[in-house]
Amino acid sequence: MSSSAPCFNASEAASQLGVSIKALRLYEQQGLVTPGRTAAGYRVYGPNEMDRAGEIVALRALGLSLAQVARVLDGDPQSLATALAAHETALNNELQDLVQKLDRIRRVRSDLARGQMPVDGELTRLIDRTGISVEFALPWPWGGEHFEVRDIRPLNYIIGSLGSGKTRLALRLAETLPDAVFLGLDRLQDKGVAALDLLKADATLKSRVDRAVEWLVDEGATESEALTILLVAFEADGPAALVVDMVEQDLDGVTQEALITFLRLRASAGVRPFFLMTRSSAILDLAAIGPDEAIILCPANHSAPVRVAPYPGAPGYEAVATCLATPEVRARIARQPETTAGEATINTPQTHAPRDS
Repeated sequence: MSSSAPCFNASEAASQLGVSIKALRLYEQQGLVTPGRTAAGYRVYGPNEMDRAGEIVALRALGLSLAQVARVLDGDPQSLATALAAHETALNNELQDLVQKLDRIRRVRSDLARGQMPVDGELTRLIDRTGISVEFALPWPWGGEHFEVRDIRPLNYIIGSLGSGKTRLALRLAETLPDAVFLGLDRLQDKGVAALDLLKADATLKSRVDRAVEWLVDEGATESEALTILLVAFEADGPAALVVDMVEQDLDGVTQEALITFLRLRASAGVRPFFLMTRSSAILDLAAIGPDEAIILCPANHSAPVRVAPYPGAPGYEAVATCLATPEVRARIARQPETTAGEATINTPQTHAPRDS
């Protein structure tokens, strides 16, 4: 390697590639890219490693699993051909959408040239809306406060401490959003027999779920009933929005990471919005939040839920980070300072709100 060739440390390489350091480490663990090392043992990415990593990032953006990326880089054309076909279809759909918008603009301009102003609603249809909105009166424990979420993203995380009201917020969202469905923890009852019955009755759905399972297993996920139940809900036709209670339930950490990667790829394709209740840092990785994602925090003091920007220093960020911490860390944060000898301890009655996950 030429001494004048640009080299990057892991942080710089991740920034150049538009991915997280965690993603780069994952590529390395999977044997997809092997960075060099400095004399002190730090990772360093030269031109060859950056080119290789850039190809990996591009293939991931096309929706390939890590195993499929490895096969393409090894010279197998089939996975790449399939991904490119899907990408071509998505681009064609975008093109058709743009053509329709151009047609609407041309019609309005033609009418204006004849002295005819747009009719009611015609200008509204020219706007390229970026998302849907919802508003409603908050349930207990908020006591009817007005709540509104504008520009709902494809991936929305609902987070809060125990007793914060996040379950009630999720239920109200499912009630208010048009054609939305709430997927509660009862999905795991009877080993998910309801979801499995859907698979037996719908061959098309089963095919989609099987493909999703294959992709996730390639990512290192462990196939399980809990995962299959979620995929049935994510892949099923019908609901315009899906609200999921504690999406990480009964999934190991690697499976959670694979699942959220899968959902991010779906989000980039503009599918229906998902609202995911979570307290898992594998699901809600603050360093990996993208433009298609949003965080809704239910504060512990029962002030109104708020959208939190995913960067340190933003209002609510530390509260979100605390919710995502391990139980040991949360306990340490919540622990009251020990009283010194001779200090009086005042015991005050405690009120207990109904249990909320």
